[in-house]
Amino acid sequence: MAAPVVLLTDFGASEYAGILKGVIARHAPGAPVIDLCHDVSPQGVREGAWLLAQAFRWFPQGSVFLAVVDPGVGTERRALAIETEAGFFVGPDNGLLFPAASAAGIRRAVALEVPPGASATFHGRDVFAPAAARLAAGAALERLGSPIPHPEAQLVPLSFWLQGREGEIVRIDRFGNCITNLPALPGRTEYEACIEVGRLPARLKQVATYREAPPGEPVAIVNSYGTLEIAVRDGSAAEVIGTRVQSRVTLA
Repeated sequence: MAAPVVLLTDFGASEYAGILKGVIARHAPGAPVIDLCHDVSPQGVREGAWLLAQAFRWFPQGSVFLAVVDPGVGTERRALAIETEAGFFVGPDNGLLFPAASAAGIRRAVALEVPPGASATFHGRDVFAPAAARLAAGAALERLGSPIPHPEAQLVPLSFWLQGREGEIVRIDRFGNCITNLPALPGRTEYEACIEVGRLPARLKQVATYREAPPGEPVAIVNSYGTLEIAVRDGSAAEVIGTRVQSRVTLA
């Protein structure tokens, strides 16, 4: 049976995600296709990298993760297929794949060929989706491109800011929750708070559930990724705070 192909893009509700699925169906008709997320912020490489690094561990061993957040499409940036201990990652060499692939244990990587006639604006369709489908159908990695020696040291890196109790907002979800990469402190019920972009109360209360939060007031809560997020009950924390992804935040 073909491996699942898991999609992560910044394509939103456009036709582009559907076209990826069509290409996969042509090359690997029996492969299950799973939509992880298509609402990564446009060109949001860091946001996509965070989501992929958190989510890959919930999928079956051997899954093929096709990730396309690619503001450098059509340039000389490499196209990658990476084999890891958990499965495969296919996408641009712009840092998007690096945190997840590193956490999964990189074994090998190849630089994918860009075929003649490939669109300069849609490598997702013409380069990445065919490669992901071939991997899902059982093709050997070395048949897809040129080997990259010592890939852990050769791929474009990406890391998230974390110095003591200062981290960053790595994702704003569709509810307006501001997800950080900061772990909670055991036994704490509130934090001294400071944010680079926007405004937070000087002291931020921590609650266990959204319903415990006073209406309209930003609070901290431990999310399903195990990190702190800033939320507003029945509202958008991002709008109330006036912040954005990659803003540094301190919860001490």
